[in-house]
Amino acid sequence: MSVLVRTARAAALSAAVAVAVSAAAPPFAPAPAAAAAPKPPKGFVALSDVDPTIRQEIRYYTPNNFVGEPINGYLQPTCILTRPAAQALHRAQRALLRQGYSLKVYDCYRPQRSVNHFVTWAKDLDDQAMKAEFYPQVDKSRLFEDGYIAERSGHSRGSTLDLALVKLPVRPTPPYDPDRPLIPCYAAQEDRAPDNSVDMGTGFDCFDTLSHTLDPRIQGEQKANRLLLKSTLETAGFKNLPEEWWHYTLRDEPFPDTYFDFPVSKPAR
Repeated sequence: MSVLVRTARAAALSAAVAVAVSAAAPPFAPAPAAAAAPKPPKGFVALSDVDPTIRQEIRYYTPNNFVGEPINGYLQPTCILTRPAAQALHRAQRALLRQGYSLKVYDCYRPQRSVNHFVTWAKDLDDQAMKAEFYPQVDKSRLFEDGYIAERSGHSRGSTLDLALVKLPVRPTPPYDPDRPLIPCYAAQEDRAPDNSVDMGTGFDCFDTLSHTLDPRIQGEQKANRLLLKSTLETAGFKNLPEEWWHYTLRDEPFPDTYFDFPVSKPAR
């Protein structure tokens, strides 16, 4: 075979592979990680290895979040936690399954580089792309002062997570549509962004005082759902952040003073 024929065939094969990879690509790609990313330290586990029944919808791997793009450091849409936090969550899940509910996590361990991405976004006052949904009543210049964004997060210690309840049998959440109209996160559940969780009165990551766990304006079924989540997780060993109904931290967290920066991906077993 001549050199010219071999070269032509190689070029054709390369083009075919490129087309196949492109066709198989997801609708969005995770943000790139740093070149030399550290590995998870001993003591961290994938939640799915401890309890595969807990639903996962890792929002920061996707553009379905208040920034509007995948967040740096999320290499896979998976929940990583310290082993004690994962085991405590498993206990909570067992209690909820008996009552016809399942937990669903939105975020678990969060690298410091992801927090830095939030900080950079918050300082860019010209970027208001997701305001109408996530912070319609808050001036972006006040996100730090009002406590919605900070330069450090308990999530980076590995024992804090954001979660909700879903009713059994679980119905799927419709795929994220970046072109849908943005509806305020405190609108009626049937109007706001699709989510298969039970009605908590606001969506996840709603920058509004209505997200305060015990806000007196939240009543009826919405209040009952928040209190069920709260009582179950507190019994399992977690404590709630009063300003966010979805935010819980293990009381006896193993790394209370350490903020990690390894990327989110499933550890090797």
